Amino acid sequence: MRLIQSINQFDVRMFMACVNTRFQRPLVRVARSVSKTGDGYAQLGLPTLVYLSGTHLGASYFAATALAFVIWLPLYWVLKNTCRRRRPPAAIPAFSAEIIASDEFSFPSGHTAAAFLLATMTVLFYGVIGAPLFIWALAVAASRVILGVHFPTDTVAGAGLGIGIAHLSYSLILI
Repeated sequence: MRLIQSINQFDVRMFMACVNTRFQRPLVRVARSVSKTGDGYAQLGLPTLVYLSGTHLGASYFAATALAFVIWLPLYWVLKNTCRRRRPPAAIPAFSAEIIASDEFSFPSGHTAAAFLLATMTVLFYGVIGAPLFIWALAVAASRVILGVHFPTDTVAGAGLGIGIAHLSYSLILI
């Protein structure tokens, strides 16, 4: 229990450092835009475009990504509603987020999980050409903290969840 309290205290300190910089206003403007790219359209659009383009491995990439999201969504909701971690505005007195989150709980970050899932799946199928998606996934994760709707460990857990499910789905499709 003491370890969890120490992690939580460190997480809150890291969060406050992220949202209390002198660059907060310009960061928020960028973070709003980046966060919106993680709303799910890219996760649906990219695999669909690759599939429709008829590229080599396109059908397998589409199928593995679809399977990954079918696995991810219920697991994500179970984790979110089991852990029930309060979002920063509910956990930190006098703190207000820059946006209103779509649900009540913060752990794990769904935007981050979905972004890392897509980035990982793309790299697994197409190699280094997909690597820039990890920069995008990191930006989505950072945007969620900057906007004040997630603690840093929420995004770390989301990234791990997305990467793990991508690997699982990839291995299931290739069997």
